[in-house]
Amino acid sequence: TSKVGDGRTGTTARTASVAHQHHHHHKPCPPDYQTHVVKMGKGDKKRGQSDLVTREYTIHLHKLLHGQTFKKRAPRAIREVKKFATKAMFTKDVRVDTKLNKALWATGVRNVPKRIRVRLSRKRNDDEEAEEKLYTLVEHVPVASFKELETKVVEDMGDDE
Repeated sequence: TSKVGDGRTGTTARTASVAHQHHHHHKPCPPDYQTHVVKMGKGDKKRGQSDLVTREYTIHLHKLLHGQTFKKRAPRAIREVKKFATKAMFTKDVRVDTKLNKALWATGVRNVPKRIRVRLSRKRNDDEEAEEKLYTLVEHVPVASFKELETKVVEDMGDDE
């Protein structure tokens, strides 16, 4: 009889430990993941915010405007460009250059260009007491073709402008 009792306690103990393990394993997963994500975000932000930088990107508007009502396409494109700039440069203040606006609207409300090449410049905000020290200026870079273009950092703005 003692054997049977042993067996029973053994099994109950075992199942309990298994249940406990499973429970334990299940709990800390999300926080772990979260801390990881937060860390990455912070790192990115710190590196992103630190300096003034200018880069050229190609924005694939076609996929961002897929299924969009015709009359909302160009306005939506402007919004998407701003969202893109915010994501790339981590500044809430994004200013779209008039030339870029013209370029997006050039083909009408509904036929927005499939892709557009833009220059994102993160600049200092001197003019007012804004909550953000930096803002992003988005300018249009006319290109003949989008083939083989990659994101590139623009150096020595002095010569360029």
